[in-house]
Amino acid sequence: MKNLTKTNLKRLSLLGLSLILFVGAFAQTKYTTKALSLTVSGTSTLHDWDMKSSSGTFEANFTLNAAGAITAVTGLNFSTKSESLKSGHEAMDKNAYKALKSDKNPNITFVSNTATITNLDATDFTVKSTGKLTIAGATLDVEIMATCKVNADKSITIMGSKKISMKEFSMAPPTFMMGTIKTGNDVTLKFDLKLNK
Repeated sequence: MKNLTKTNLKRLSLLGLSLILFVGAFAQTKYTTKALSLTVSGTSTLHDWDMKSSSGTFEANFTLNAAGAITAVTGLNFSTKSESLKSGHEAMDKNAYKALKSDKNPNITFVSNTATITNLDATDFTVKSTGKLTIAGATLDVEIMATCKVNADKSITIMGSKKISMKEFSMAPPTFMMGTIKTGNDVTLKFDLKLNK
């Protein structure tokens, strides 16, 4: 009877250890921004233009398996100050901030509801995220595609882009030189992020 009890205890201990290792291998880990590059690109009747920012916050909970592959993403959200975007031309920036209504709505944000992972190979993945994008005080449901890479140092690089209609966000495309130069309605938001635990 004593031997049977010891055997059962040993089996339970091994089972508990295996369970701990299994759960640990698939535990969620919170990642936040280490480096960020954000570019808004558009067109005008004069020339194409870019506004860039290197500030903002991004965080998400990534689940990685024992092999280090991403299996799930939750709690994904991003925020940046509208006025952190700079074109290198003060007049253009001023008109862009007016279109963004930055005085009353200082932040551009994205909060994910769901995210789907597709494995490309052992370290590269695509993430399709749906959620709420808020620009100039207007919030729309959007889908954003991004590519993810788990680096050798366990950091994660995320790159992607999203085409946006300013009018859908109740924004008036900026004009310059007393309306003689007009910007196009569509802009492309490009992002390049590096995340760490």
